Amino acid sequence: MKTRSIKMIINRLITTSNLAVLVFFLSLITLKAQNNDLIKKNYSKTECYVPMRDSIRLFTSIYSPRDKSGKYPILIMRTPYGIKPYGPDTFPPMLGPSKYFANDKYIFVYQDVRGKFMSEGIFENMTAAKPHKSSGQMADNSTDTYDLVEWLLKNVQNNNGKVGLWGISYPGFYAVAGILNTHPAIKCASPQAPIADWFIDDDIHHNGAFALIMAYNFFEIFGINTDKPYQQRSSKKIYPTKDAYNFFLGINPLRNVNEKYFENKVPFWDSIALHDTYDYFWKQKSTSSLLNNIKPAVMTVGGWFDGEDLYGTLETYKSIENQNPNVFNILVMGPWIHGGWAGTKGDSLGLIAFDSETSDFYQKEIEKKFFDHFLKDTTIPDLPEILAFETGTNVWKTYNKWPPEKSHFESLYFCEKNGLTFEKPGNPGFIYDEYISNPYKPVPYTQSFHASGLFYNKEYPTEDQRFASARPDVLYYQTDFLENDLTVTGPVQADLYVSTSGTDADWVVKLIDVFPDTILTERPAKASVEMAGYQMLVRGEILRGKFRNSIEKPQPFMAGKIEHISFKLQGINHTFKQGHRIMVQVQSSWFPLFDRNPQQFMNIFEATDKDFVISTNRIYRSSNHPSSIIFRVTK
Repeated sequence: MKTRSIKMIINRLITTSNLAVLVFFLSLITLKAQNNDLIKKNYSKTECYVPMRDSIRLFTSIYSPRDKSGKYPILIMRTPYGIKPYGPDTFPPMLGPSKYFANDKYIFVYQDVRGKFMSEGIFENMTAAKPHKSSGQMADNSTDTYDLVEWLLKNVQNNNGKVGLWGISYPGFYAVAGILNTHPAIKCASPQAPIADWFIDDDIHHNGAFALIMAYNFFEIFGINTDKPYQQRSSKKIYPTKDAYNFFLGINPLRNVNEKYFENKVPFWDSIALHDTYDYFWKQKSTSSLLNNIKPAVMTVGGWFDGEDLYGTLETYKSIENQNPNVFNILVMGPWIHGGWAGTKGDSLGLIAFDSETSDFYQKEIEKKFFDHFLKDTTIPDLPEILAFETGTNVWKTYNKWPPEKSHFESLYFCEKNGLTFEKPGNPGFIYDEYISNPYKPVPYTQSFHASGLFYNKEYPTEDQRFASARPDVLYYQTDFLENDLTVTGPVQADLYVSTSGTDADWVVKLIDVFPDTILTERPAKASVEMAGYQMLVRGEILRGKFRNSIEKPQPFMAGKIEHISFKLQGINHTFKQGHRIMVQVQSSWFPLFDRNPQQFMNIFEATDKDFVISTNRIYRSSNHPSSIIFRVTK
């Protein structure tokens, strides 16, 4: 952090009399400085260019223990985000996945992927392995990892011949790429919140719906390629207002983004607009079908409240498990936001407490022991197939399979008077609830009017949904107070019968834990917030209606015609406690987390302002049209 920035923060904290935060901030600076000095004392740093098979050179930083009395394993992270600090005499405050690694003598290797920061070559988004490599000179992220490992084994002294890979988010994707056609020295890998598919359900799209605020901010700082080495990202950072909701509403049709802000200098944004269905462009970027013949041990890690790559985490574990039955493959899921196991204590999210520092437990008892065993031949730890934190009860659970074998399916059906019941509706006919969906007044995804430059409000996955249930364009259904605890494990399925007056519509379904009206408080940190009746978001998902039957071949709605739609809300591991209620909310916008649907069948990137129309959307709930959510229950 720059000195000027530190002074500004300190002055602001002093003027606001926020002494507790000031003390914490200063202690954090001191701790980082101490860690930096220890790392510099115990490690030497080498910066070099490592040649790839096609002669492109990739910039690499190597931190080796100064103690040369033993041989040490190599731990690699490859990233498109830069491997700062640059310079042979500058050291980071931490090496490896957590604070528990640097004192245990690993050789830490960081590399700028091709085309990014100090590395040569042309950057390609989400290219794990190119098919049909007919020439030994054709390179991709799989071969780049292989070539890096081969070079390190020959050129870095005191290595023990064993290599591990790790990374979070995009670096997690590169960890996955590294285990494809892998170098035999790679013994283990931990892809953490890895991207798996940018159209089905990761950062850029969810079921075909465009993740507006995330994609805009991601490519605004990341999408401009350069043919020259650089150490700092350049960004215009043009935000006329710091209010994200109104800023993105003011952009209006997506076609205005290039003209007003990107100036046609972000090639991948253009590609997104051009490829508005699940065509070859997106399919060849998906990793799921590539995860066969995996040799290293794999530990995939993710968070239940990851607003970016929850799909990628669960899909990566599932794909490896299904295609490699004999490989060591485990899954760890905690109560974390995206990367929260490395960047937060994991003891709370927003107003919801988890009763322990879950991140430290994971780092010390799971992550460190995983790498130590496979890279240092320590005793194999007692790591379960599935280690999953159960929210609601705030306990860690272990399973032999995901979803758990000892579970059964249940359905909750929408019924009259905003009811939600385990009994299927008995009345036939065309019984429905309806609402007006106005794309000029979209439903916000959060009640926090946060800055435009934030990727998103990372606390929204547990946020109180009362702000939404009070809106006339949001339908809600809820159970009576539960007489017993109900534990839901695995994916939740939205199974709806719908119609719209337009030719397209988005459908957002949210699963919510409603706290008892008698509750006093869940945690006293923010006493001004009323927790009685709190509507905690447990999981939400969106479907762009035109993709209801196929994400490859979209189809328009016929105005007023009843359609059956079904889509997955990803996995949860949550107990709805006795005395709580289960609620489901349904709406047709979730802005600006996702872009506005014009509610007409078209390529939304080509829409003009006049293409946006107001529509009437209906949810049906009768014996012949029984809208419901379907989930697994464990005892």
